[in-house]
Amino acid sequence: MGVTIQNITGSTAMVIWPTMAICADSFYSIMYHPNRNNMLSGYSRKNFQKEERVPASRSSFVIENLTPLTTYILCVTCQSANPSSDQCRIFHTLEEDPASASNKKKDLALGIWLTSSILLLIIAGILLYGCLHIWYRKRRERVEGQNMTSEQDKGEEAWTINKSHTPEQFNRQGRLVQSVEGKNAEGIQLATIIENPLTYKEPTVQTSKSQELVPMTVGPY
Repeated sequence: MGVTIQNITGSTAMVIWPTMAICADSFYSIMYHPNRNNMLSGYSRKNFQKEERVPASRSSFVIENLTPLTTYILCVTCQSANPSSDQCRIFHTLEEDPASASNKKKDLALGIWLTSSILLLIIAGILLYGCLHIWYRKRRERVEGQNMTSEQDKGEEAWTINKSHTPEQFNRQGRLVQSVEGKNAEGIQLATIIENPLTYKEPTVQTSKSQELVPMTVGPY
């Protein structure tokens, strides 16, 4: 099986293999791992750290996230079978491209910035909620305190008014009320007495027409 590796960079490599009839209804397995000794340590699947499964309709695949300046061993088999020597290749990744490294650093910095921004927003939201909760509680306590103070002031004012009236003042007020009531009663009687003479009319004697004055003759004595 002629496996070839092309377009090798510091972090990627393209693998190309010929199609196999036995994999028509299955899939291809691409297995690889770093081989720092430049020697094949074995062809068992257990020796490979990573494995990619590719549909049988494809005959190429791009491996990503490789380590720059690293030697890899790669094998392509059908249905995760143990590979043979003709199904494996050894390749060496190149030095990382400065532009690619710069892009990775930018991506990393952007990710860190986004994460920190989200955390700061969450912390700010929590602090804002706490401040609003404390402000609302203090405002409610202040209103309740003002209400209690006003009620106490009203009670003290009423108690002061009641206390300022001595028994003598209460007796004096009672006397004034009685004198006013007596005066009112006398005024009503006086008005009755005065009103009766004014409304009094002399009785009239009705004379009937049948009663007439007849001159009386007085005879000689």
